[in-house]
Amino acid sequence: MKTLSYFLIAAAMATATACSSTNTAASESATSNATDTRMGTDMNPTPAPDANAGVTATGADATGGSADMTAYMNTFATMQDPVFLMNAASSNMLEVRASQMAAQKATTPEVRKFAQSMVSKYTQANQELKAIAAPLGVKMPQTMMPVHQALADRLMDKRGKEFDQTYLDVLDKAHQMDIAMFEVKSKAAETPAVQAYAAKTLPVLHSQQDMTTALEKK
Repeated sequence: MKTLSYFLIAAAMATATACSSTNTAASESATSNATDTRMGTDMNPTPAPDANAGVTATGADATGGSADMTAYMNTFATMQDPVFLMNAASSNMLEVRASQMAAQKATTPEVRKFAQSMVSKYTQANQELKAIAAPLGVKMPQTMMPVHQALADRLMDKRGKEFDQTYLDVLDKAHQMDIAMFEVKSKAAETPAVQAYAAKTLPVLHSQQDMTTALEKK
């Protein structure tokens, strides 16, 4: 009888231990799943919509190098009219900002004179652009986009002849991008006003590019 009693007690204890282990494992599994869920939410948050998505392909890390220019120019083929207008306005701001600096800091009279003319022309061009954008409900940007800001930043620490050379190189790159962008819209824009504006402006951009190239060769 004592042997049987010991056997029954041992069996009961084993059963209780097994149940306790099962409950503990289930509890730990639930806790682990809850933790994983929280970690998943924290570690992999759903990205917020990008207000500037489609505006440029370069992002905030743009440096104005050839890779950034190529990435930016690859967006032109699918660029919608409102985005085109915003990018054109940003480029105009670059031309004005860089040329204002050159009008004061350039060492050669030819470059200073050219810079002064660019300030006048692009200030006027921006007013014309606003007149086209307003009926389409497009609000012009207040600051330059990264690819243009990166080019403007190249002038900040330049002095003397190095400034002149950098200024002309900045304009050369800006004109290259603008010509490529305006060529696309001169052939295929969503609105007639934008297409007409692009077609009218394109020869002006080519002329300015030629003047920049001529100054670079001096």
